[in-house]
Amino acid sequence: MVELKTDTSIDAMYTTGQVVGQALTAVQKAADVGVSLLELDEVAREVLRGAGATSPFLGYRPSFAPVPFPAVICASVNDAIVHGIPTGYRLRDGDLVSIDCGAELGGWAGDSAISFTVGRARPADVRLIETAERALAAGIEAAVVGNRIGDIAHAIGSVCRTAGYGIPDGFGGHGIGRKMHEDPGVPNEGRPGRGLPLRHGMVLAIEPMLIASGDDGYHPAPDGWTLCTNDGSRAAHAEHTVAITESGPRILTAR
Repeated sequence: MVELKTDTSIDAMYTTGQVVGQALTAVQKAADVGVSLLELDEVAREVLRGAGATSPFLGYRPSFAPVPFPAVICASVNDAIVHGIPTGYRLRDGDLVSIDCGAELGGWAGDSAISFTVGRARPADVRLIETAERALAAGIEAAVVGNRIGDIAHAIGSVCRTAGYGIPDGFGGHGIGRKMHEDPGVPNEGRPGRGLPLRHGMVLAIEPMLIASGDDGYHPAPDGWTLCTNDGSRAAHAEHTVAITESGPRILTAR
């Protein structure tokens, strides 16, 4: 069931979303050659603590997971697409890093992700990240009253496919509100004019995921959480929590 949020609730979700944005900004600023993923997780924890927020990631265990998630960020490096568990791995020159972070504050959740490079960036990685951001922007632009879920999916997929990138099948965005994952699902590829109509008060986490080689394949890493590209090519992830309103889409996790 899709819960429509009141304008007051959307304002409260904006407050939560700003904490998520602050955490991601702090993590990106701290990321440098030699810094470990666990150290980046601690940076995000400090931001959440300082805001009086908690993490919807920490301890989360969906049906596929062998263990509860042990961190407040997902840190996915190079060929890792999403759900990377922070470890003692220290960032290297040229790494492509995707950080996903959530927060819960005042009973409302927020969720957002960014991708960036560390040290000297490969031109191919810059293009991949820029395309992920363009796909996200296209999805948000389509998130208007009167459109349908398929319009968001089509907008995202068109940007990704035109650029020659792969899209991991079965993974995409989701509704969000009192819980991090709510109805409806938001695919990253689809047909326009199809799916659930978009209404004022719907709040969605829109999140394109791109694979550089154009292959859609992926597999779980031995940790049971991290999803990696099948061919070892690099991946990027971008996400915002977005409210659908009569005056247009409102980004709640803006940085």
